[in-house]
Amino acid sequence: MSIRIILADDHKIVRNGLRSLIEKEGDMEVVAEAEDGRTAVQLAVQLSPQVVLMDIAMPGLNGIEATRQIIAAAPQIKVIALSMHAEKRYIMEMLKAGASGYLLKDSAFEELAGAIRTALKNKTYLSPPVSEIVIGDYVQQLQKSNGSVFSVLAAREREVLQLLAEGSSTAKIADQLHVSVKTVETHRQHIMEKLNIRSVAELTKYAIREGLTSL
Repeated sequence: MSIRIILADDHKIVRNGLRSLIEKEGDMEVVAEAEDGRTAVQLAVQLSPQVVLMDIAMPGLNGIEATRQIIAAAPQIKVIALSMHAEKRYIMEMLKAGASGYLLKDSAFEELAGAIRTALKNKTYLSPPVSEIVIGDYVQQLQKSNGSVFSVLAAREREVLQLLAEGSSTAKIADQLHVSVKTVETHRQHIMEKLNIRSVAELTKYAIREGLTSL
């Protein structure tokens, strides 16, 4: 049984090219084309395809809003963005809208065919340049987070916390880190103040929960 696909792009030459390539695949067929987002939504609801290839910049209703409406009406449909836009705001909004993939228009068709098959396995496909942007944004958000041990404690404090959680004595920690016992005690005090924790047992639980140690 063929994978039923709708093409949504306001450029006819793009749709023609995609149709030609898709129909060379033995297990895919184009069931309809849309030149704007509103038509894409209507066709998706009427025809219930498995996949919609969605441009973002379209008249009347843009691809992001069209994706949101399609997923709301028929969540089983996989929408894959195929866009010339590599800006973070477009990528993130398409993913928030429920898109199962995001590829740039300069991608090879083999990559697009792979993305379609990946989406049908209930997985998300991002082309490499898009993936780098998404990962970069994720890392930035983690760095802004106030709850992570890596943002709350300084590097030396994390070292001390791990060693405490693993059962090392103050003297042993001082020896391992080549500092005085008093310095270790000061670090421990600062750690407890920052985390609002009052016992080594609670520090140990916290360190395990945050991934500093697996003990």
